[in-house]
Amino acid sequence: MELDGKVAVVTGGTRGVGAGIARAFVRAGAEVVVCARRPPEVPLPGCRFVPLDVRDADAVGRLFTALPRLDVLVNNAGGAPHRLLTEAGADRHARVVELNLLAPMTVSLAAYEHLRRARGSIVMIGSVSGGRPSPGTAAYGAAKAGLESLARSMAVEWAPGIRVNTLVVGMVRTELAPLHYGDGDGVAAVARTVPLGRLAEPSDVGAAAVFLASEAAAYISGASLLVHGGGERPAFLDAATAGHTPAADKES
Repeated sequence: MELDGKVAVVTGGTRGVGAGIARAFVRAGAEVVVCARRPPEVPLPGCRFVPLDVRDADAVGRLFTALPRLDVLVNNAGGAPHRLLTEAGADRHARVVELNLLAPMTVSLAAYEHLRRARGSIVMIGSVSGGRPSPGTAAYGAAKAGLESLARSMAVEWAPGIRVNTLVVGMVRTELAPLHYGDGDGVAAVARTVPLGRLAEPSDVGAAAVFLASEAAAYISGASLLVHGGGERPAFLDAATAGHTPAADKES
């Protein structure tokens, strides 16, 4: 799964999952460009930072016009604050969709010619929120569902020159984990709900992205790879057994 001599762009690549992906690509031998609105707080060795708001189509176009070559695009930039649907107007929710769905399409279109010439690949960073209810982040979940659908259509339209796949990512331990899951005890409690017993590390997502971008995945396109530690234990199992006692079990 080596990427020696390849050039990769990772959007939102300055922290969290994006930084983990960028580090993994550097370790695999790629030349990596990370872009975000703000520079990384801690420099990422082997990466070149370019300031970019992926919602700005003109700025996105300038970035890819200036690149001499591109082999891999990782559409990672995204996210959403926790906000119930009734707590904001439709325009606020539309901005979440813009960032998580429309911006990856904008970036992919700008990168198309480079990737076609290189017979390259695109890796979309999706979310389990796109395949299940996402209360508090409904617009985000809807956008991630759309992103996965977009990737499948792109994989057909742009074949055979460009491969397009999606990583469907579950819960990840990043510097922002306490905002989502609470203190250390909260993170540990959430981790216990994952079959593998822990949250993903950014490096786990990075390794999966490197695989999809590499020749090891040369015949994989239009696929969705689950990176979620086995998913979630079905709630009905615990509910169904909550009232059972040894005596009741013996009588049955």
